Amino acid sequence: MQNFLIGLGVGVVLAIVLVVVMSVKRHKEMLAVKQETERLKRMLTDRMDLESEGLSKLKEQNEDLKKQNENLRISLSTYSQKPGRKEVARLHVYQLAVDRLTINSPGFGAAWQAALKESEDEFQKTYVGVQPFIKRLIPIKTDAAVLPRTVETEER
Repeated sequence: MQNFLIGLGVGVVLAIVLVVVMSVKRHKEMLAVKQETERLKRMLTDRMDLESEGLSKLKEQNEDLKKQNENLRISLSTYSQKPGRKEVARLHVYQLAVDRLTINSPGFGAAWQAALKESEDEFQKTYVGVQPFIKRLIPIKTDAAVLPRTVETEER
């Protein structure tokens, strides 16, 4: 019976040692899993923060681009309505008409070229000498209605 108790004691001690070793090993594994879980959570949080920041920056850029687009649209609309735009468009129409008349009418070309040369010479003289100075002081009035009359200008 004494051998039995000695064997039982050795077996119980071995079982306790085995249980302690297994529990320590299991505890280490649990800590490793917990650390890995925490590391993955941190990585996920960091990634979500980065993506959130990137998405917010993209939204801000999108809003800025929308504002710039609207400002450019308004500027273009305003620019096209500035004084002189209609006159420039009218000059383009006149130039096309003159080009067509020059091609289609045989006598018009020579008369047009002579009138154009005289007008260019006169215009060049406005940049040299006393004539430009006088023209700056005294505006030239013409009978041609370049700008359409509005109600405000008629009332004055």
